[in-house]
Amino acid sequence: MKQTYAKSIVLGLTGGIAAYKAAELTRLLVKQGIDVQVAMTESATRFITATTMQALSGKPIMTSQWNDNGKGMAHITMSRNADLIVVAPASADFIAKLAHGLANDLLSTMCLARDCVLLVAPAMNRQMWENPATQRNIAQIKADGAVILGPSAGVQACGEEGPGRMLEADQLAAYIVAILQPKPLAGTNILLTAGPTYEAIDVVRGITNRSSGKMGYAIARAATLLGAQVTMVSGPTALSPPDAVEVVNVESALEMFEVVKKRVVACDIFIGVAAVADYRVEETSAQKIKKNGGNLTLKLVPNPDILAYVASLARPPFCVGFAAESENLYIQAEQKRRAKKLPLLAANLAQTAIGSDDNELVLFDDAGEHVLPRADKNTQARALLMHMIKLRGKTV
Repeated sequence: MKQTYAKSIVLGLTGGIAAYKAAELTRLLVKQGIDVQVAMTESATRFITATTMQALSGKPIMTSQWNDNGKGMAHITMSRNADLIVVAPASADFIAKLAHGLANDLLSTMCLARDCVLLVAPAMNRQMWENPATQRNIAQIKADGAVILGPSAGVQACGEEGPGRMLEADQLAAYIVAILQPKPLAGTNILLTAGPTYEAIDVVRGITNRSSGKMGYAIARAATLLGAQVTMVSGPTALSPPDAVEVVNVESALEMFEVVKKRVVACDIFIGVAAVADYRVEETSAQKIKKNGGNLTLKLVPNPDILAYVASLARPPFCVGFAAESENLYIQAEQKRRAKKLPLLAANLAQTAIGSDDNELVLFDDAGEHVLPRADKNTQARALLMHMIKLRGKTV
């Protein structure tokens, strides 16, 4: 079903083979009811035609500072009428322009004159992306307030493989749609745990689990898009921290517990997504334990239940729990929710969720069960948060 946001964006295209993705991005945004005005650099027109972009956007394409649109100075009128400027693809050259405040064409001038959010989706060869000059420029435009989307890694048009691929059109469209929506969590502080914990046995071995952290990171990202201030206490993962999220990195359950105890007093909502190890080794060896041909016995002691601790505070924040079960999902998840006195618990089958990019969630609250059909974890994260907002009596 199409949703209407009554929002306008400027979609800027720079030179690069990834310009073909901008055509699909435009189609997806228009389908969502978003007004898309396309601005192309001269280099961009070498990769995709203005005619194609005009057909998809339904608007004349702006390619020059000297376009006569009957509205005066194009770089001013276009930027003032936009809720968002998105540059996708953004070449290394254009990113350098942004970093140094250069403005010698319509798109760069518009970005410099803007008073709205700027999203930048880099696209370039992996060596160009990894070049120290490009990384300095990326750091600078982030410091100046631009939001960087991607890039991803994979096989590139040049035949090489690595980071530098522009995000896919559907990924970019989902982010743009989310950022244009209302901010029902504005002014709300969320404390969230994510990822696995690692419980050391000795200096090289430990007990952990297969949690990738993807769900927790997706919720943190979605919460910021809904306006929340998010602090994420993360166990060891291979994921990049979401933009605008304060990340506190920990390893063990005890470390996570200490951070939560210090931070929970300032939060309005606590979301326990982390797969916290239930047990830890009672005595950790300071040296590597050597094999001796016999059995090794480890004494395990229980770790603190972080979620139960938060929920039992005298004045607890609104608590959301997670449960990964291998069987009897509905029975065990609801039992856990009631035992910990949680207003909301999200549950899934561990066999199909851990490490995957998509998931099926079942939400449990006092009203019963609510199934979120299988979808990517970013979509699930937003759906979960919207359900949580309704439970807290918020209006979207």
